[in-house]
Amino acid sequence: MARMFLNGQAMEGGPFHHHLRGAPLVARTRTAPGYRLFSIRDVCPGLLPDPGVGTAVEGEVYDVPDEVLRDHLLPTEPPELEFGIIRLQDGSSSFSMVLRRGELEKGVHQDISDFGGWRPYLKTLGREN
Repeated sequence: MARMFLNGQAMEGGPFHHHLRGAPLVARTRTAPGYRLFSIRDVCPGLLPDPGVGTAVEGEVYDVPDEVLRDHLLPTEPPELEFGIIRLQDGSSSFSMVLRRGELEKGVHQDISDFGGWRPYLKTLGREN
């Protein structure tokens, strides 16, 4: 099992939630402070560790079987993201998708950190998921 923090379209009720293949929800939580959040083409969010900020990002943690992670979840992630490890608000660590190295320097992703999460940002676009 892989403990995976999700903060975008694969969260409960999202259009990609089915890729979890029934993996159990462990917690609704936030990252520890120190993360920025970017919109990738308004399709998905990208987390970026940044110890210089106090922002925490909302999301959900799931216990994902290794084969589900490998065969169903990771292959659906956009190329702008990579597999990483983040810190959660309780101090524990979790796998998550983070902004790929070099993506920030492209200057094409909108910083949406002030929204605190993907869903609040989507509401500004008139979308729920």
